[in-house]
Amino acid sequence: MSNRRSCAVLASACSLAAVAFASPAAAAEEPTTRELLEKCDNGTDSCVFHPEGEPEYYTDEAKTVGDPVYNCTDGLQRSAVEWSDTTSQSNSVGLSMTTEAGFGKAFAVSYEQTYEHTWEESHTESQTTNVDTRPAEVGWVERAPQMQKVKGTYELHFEDKFYDHYIWYVPMEVTGPAEDSSQAVSQHVRPMTDEEQGQCP
Repeated sequence: MSNRRSCAVLASACSLAAVAFASPAAAAEEPTTRELLEKCDNGTDSCVFHPEGEPEYYTDEAKTVGDPVYNCTDGLQRSAVEWSDTTSQSNSVGLSMTTEAGFGKAFAVSYEQTYEHTWEESHTESQTTNVDTRPAEVGWVERAPQMQKVKGTYELHFEDKFYDHYIWYVPMEVTGPAEDSSQAVSQHVRPMTDEEQGQCP
């Protein structure tokens, strides 16, 4: 195995001249994060994502789902609100990624091997939720989806030097729907405004 090839594979034995981290705002003589990630499995000998620690699970901000309901009657009203809501993945570098190819696939493979379950690019939840309103009230439904955040670093190895380095590292944070589909769904009511009451039949 040539010295050059050994240096490209064994990062611990390489000189600093052969290994580099991608900076968030790359200088003119360095590749951009986009350039590096577009090379993942499309010009590299290898491209691997290394997760750091366990995923961070959290509840996302609540948002209104479905249509509001208005009680224009003189009595208590129960309305069935049908809704559907989709949560999708995103990442800290703002690039579109798919688990079918490139750096998205490298992430999904590493995630599954490390945490022993499949990464979901998106998740759609559909339900019918009952909302009770009193006369002259408006009601609505909110959903706060469960999400997860995974931090890690891409390690890209090149056969030939790419911007004067055989190995590049790209830190990234990826957010997506949690495997646990539990969620916070809540019903809310408030008094109608004068304008809203004026629109009642």
